[in-house]
Amino acid sequence: MAVHSQTTTIVTSQHVSSGTWTTGICDCCSDMSTCCCALWCFPCMQCQTVSQFGWCFCMPLLDCCMVVSCCLRQKMREQYNIHGSCCDDVCTLCCCYPCAWCQMSREIKIRAHSGSVVTQQITRS
Repeated sequence: MAVHSQTTTIVTSQHVSSGTWTTGICDCCSDMSTCCCALWCFPCMQCQTVSQFGWCFCMPLLDCCMVVSCCLRQKMREQYNIHGSCCDDVCTLCCCYPCAWCQMSREIKIRAHSGSVVTQQITRS
């Protein structure tokens, strides 16, 4: 008796629009894990964020005068095609430094989870 198998491949795509941040500066409640991490250990959240972006995890520890923060925001805007300027970044960081870092952390998480998911199902008959 012959057994036949059939493979079905399903590809699901999730695209993130470019041009804007996917969450607002005050959307801390949209990702409670990031918010709680920032609340209880802000330097840990900063180090985790830069590490997920591909930078050395200790860069935020060298962030005097918000230089590292501004550079990270600029590089994120370039990589993710987010509109803005250096002046926007400085103003955002000056107005609410922790919220800006939470926004950057959420952006990295959302962009890392976007893309294509491939699922294969094998059925035998």
